[in-house]
Amino acid sequence: MARRKQSALEALATLPWPAGIAAGILGFLAIRHGIAWWMGQSSGPLGQAFAQQAPAFAPIAWAVLALCWGAALASWLGRRKRRRLLDTRTGLDSLAALGWREFELLVGEAFRRQGYVVEETGLGGADGGIDLILRRHGRRNLVQCKQWRRRQVPVSVVREMYGLLAHHGADAVLIASLGPFTRDAERFAAGKPIELIEGEMLLRMIHEVQVTSAQPRPIHERIEPVLAPAELAAAPECPSCGKAMVERKNRRSGEVFLGCSGFPACRGTR
Repeated sequence: MARRKQSALEALATLPWPAGIAAGILGFLAIRHGIAWWMGQSSGPLGQAFAQQAPAFAPIAWAVLALCWGAALASWLGRRKRRRLLDTRTGLDSLAALGWREFELLVGEAFRRQGYVVEETGLGGADGGIDLILRRHGRRNLVQCKQWRRRQVPVSVVREMYGLLAHHGADAVLIASLGPFTRDAERFAAGKPIELIEGEMLLRMIHEVQVTSAQPRPIHERIEPVLAPAELAAAPECPSCGKAMVERKNRRSGEVFLGCSGFPACRGTR
């Protein structure tokens, strides 16, 4: 699916709202005063005449200020909507009640609260594709969201995302679905940089960030599993990144295993 080129104002609306406020002020000052001052430094008659027309730039300067502050308002409202979407989810039924676009926004917000920079690409849609791009610690992950509760996600979807992983040179792909994945899909993903997130796992992640967000914490602090000092000292190290391992349980087989506390950035197991 071809991606529509994003306008400058649309790009500004995806940034934190203070960026729009700052851009509006800088644009206003540059157009209202900066251009006339710069042209006035010229000794030629054209520059001097241009500088004398400075008041004529006032409407343009105010228009730029209004547009940038409008983008800032859109950014603030968008962030507010995403927070409410996530904070009001209580179970799988509440996730299934969302539209597919709202579901994508909710998944993006869940990862954003884990410290990821989230780009909502617009490359996906109701039928699939790349819905989100996650960036953190120099890594780039592609995400597809499937709001399928009564349908299993087939291996063809996983194969498609794996192809996009190689095409875009990303580090990993994640597929978030309300429903389960077929056995063929799970077998294909095994051993590859593919993370399959089914409904219960997604709901657990949402509940974890809901609880964490309700507690005051520094903005830069990462969401990590909390271990007591004694547990931390006794926990074995992840063979991939060296972080402490925590006990996890395979929801399908019931098997207990040790997984990296840095999941999903690291998927080391023992």
